[in-house]
Amino acid sequence: MTHYALIMLAAGIGIPLLAALNARLGQFLGAPGAASVVLFAVALAVAVVFYLLVGPKTLLQVTSAPKHLLLGGVLVAFYVLSITHVAPHFGVGNAVFFVLLGQLVSAAAIDHFGLFGAQVSPLTLMRALGISVMAAGVWITQIAA
Repeated sequence: MTHYALIMLAAGIGIPLLAALNARLGQFLGAPGAASVVLFAVALAVAVVFYLLVGPKTLLQVTSAPKHLLLGGVLVAFYVLSITHVAPHFGVGNAVFFVLLGQLVSAAAIDHFGLFGAQVSPLTLMRALGISVMAAGVWITQIAA
């Protein structure tokens, strides 16, 4: 389980880095959309290499997958486009604060209701308090800046 935590910690570290780098690329290019296209081209190349090296060769099964499962692509595009556009004007810290707040709320709802086949983890009073403390902690880091 520790290795999963470390992988997700690294992913979490990468989110503000992605925001800062792509926001700057968008400013450099003069177009957040262009920076996002570049980001997705690089991401696609990395994902294809990973798939070819590690993944079972089941990509063709996507045609029979429920279509709502493909919305993840829309959501990641929305995140990248919005953070690339917003971060230069709002600040990376402020932008990521609201991203984290949204993640806390949606993760709690997904776990509570077991949405999309997730393991059910009810939103107890103690869990809600913990999420509130996390949100308050992230908020404090932004007002202290």
